[in-house]
Amino acid sequence: MIDLIEVYKIYFANLENEVRALDGITLHIGKGEFVAIVGQSGSGKSTCMNIIGCLDVPTQGEYIINDVNVAHYSDDALAALRNKTLGFVFQQYNLIGKLNILENVELPLIYGGYTPKERREMAMEALERVGLTNRILHFPNELSGGQQQRVSIARALVTKPQVILADEPTGALDSKTGIEILELLQELNREGCTVVLITHDTHIASYAKRTVSLQDGKITSDRVKGGLLS
Repeated sequence: MIDLIEVYKIYFANLENEVRALDGITLHIGKGEFVAIVGQSGSGKSTCMNIIGCLDVPTQGEYIINDVNVAHYSDDALAALRNKTLGFVFQQYNLIGKLNILENVELPLIYGGYTPKERREMAMEALERVGLTNRILHFPNELSGGQQQRVSIARALVTKPQVILADEPTGALDSKTGIEILELLQELNREGCTVVLITHDTHIASYAKRTVSLQDGKITSDRVKGGLLS
């Protein structure tokens, strides 16, 4: 489903120095997998997420999603792909304070061209999935951190994406609430959603079925629970 093939992302600090945020990585993620991409600051994991999430493009190499090479798509084409295929969950929730919970979850559907009736029905379904239908008229600042992250997950789910990209989704939460969010991601994966989790924490990564470790822009290990990926 997702294939990065000899992908480089190179930044030039000046005319003489280059920074290889990704240094020729090749990675395959199949449909229905739960994969954690792990690395410390500067390892390349955020750059990897940005390319998988169609928020950036490689300097060199191929990014193939659903058998289509999107490495050189235009910004508009990438935006359309993101809206239809990918759902994002961020560390800081990225909810809009002046919109209530229902309106926050409906937002991606506005860009998708759905009618108001369709938007409300789909948003209610997503909020029911995360247990927040009793909070639809509340605003983000009226919810706990865990509830806000559940809203973020509902917003990611509302377009029925094939892939959920979760970038440090427990980073702003206490440990108990963080575990609840990770268990929810596991449940969504069991229901067939492909989940890619970005984290610096190996304990958090253990909730995934497979862990890909990055260092200095290179993959240093690729393990499934029970052993190395063949």
